[in-house]
Amino acid sequence: MMKFDMHCHTKGGSIDSSVSVERYIELLSAQGFDGMLITDHDSYKGYRKWLKSGKESKGGDFRVLAGIEYDTKDAGHFLVIMPDHLHLKILQVRGMPVDLLIHIVHTFGGILGPAHPFGNRSSSAMFFKKLKQHPEILHKVDFIEGFNTCEKKESNYAASELAEKLKKPCLGGSDAHEAYVGMAYTLFDCDITSNNDLIKAIREGRIAQWGGRVRGYTRKAKMKDSFYSVWGFKAYNRGLGVLFAPYRKYRIKKLKTSGVF
Repeated sequence: MMKFDMHCHTKGGSIDSSVSVERYIELLSAQGFDGMLITDHDSYKGYRKWLKSGKESKGGDFRVLAGIEYDTKDAGHFLVIMPDHLHLKILQVRGMPVDLLIHIVHTFGGILGPAHPFGNRSSSAMFFKKLKQHPEILHKVDFIEGFNTCEKKESNYAASELAEKLKKPCLGGSDAHEAYVGMAYTLFDCDITSNNDLIKAIREGRIAQWGGRVRGYTRKAKMKDSFYSVWGFKAYNRGLGVLFAPYRKYRIKKLKTSGVF
């Protein structure tokens, strides 16, 4: 069995995280984990900094894999896992609509699924009009984050029910930024040493178990669910999406002219 924390934000790649990759390895290894998936927001910076540090070889048998948590324009946050060494620049520019994100990820051999789909209303898929009007979109995803340490029990239960309804595999992740490291897990019944192994395992349903412990509904979480916080974040996210639109269009055009997309 291989034990992974499948939702980790690092100090080097997420401005709201204070945990280095080295600290993750220390804490997770002590709890019996075999690896982690870095899922910084719209960025591979944390993973790249880890590689450039030269400390990768010192990690021993602990696997550090590269993912991303992408901020869509119309469906909240999605966890994305691409094949080995494929860090598309378009995935580092927030604001794509979910339909386009799914198409690009699958075109290049990756997989994706909604993060905390019933979690915070400002960033969780099932609270967006897009998926309420077009629930069939969810049949195109590859997995559901069925357990997230930072969400309520009811939210995680609803996520696992959604996965069962759609017949999609579930992942468990801590969504750690400063605490909660290793409070959620995903067990795989096969050896995983790379992103390609991880993608293959999820596609083949090699997940033996997933779950964890919720952190409890904190004051900070309650504030995030307030009317002003929810709509304030949505306005912020939409504003950045508009700001980055010219560069996003340029990256999409580059993909199209490459002949692959």
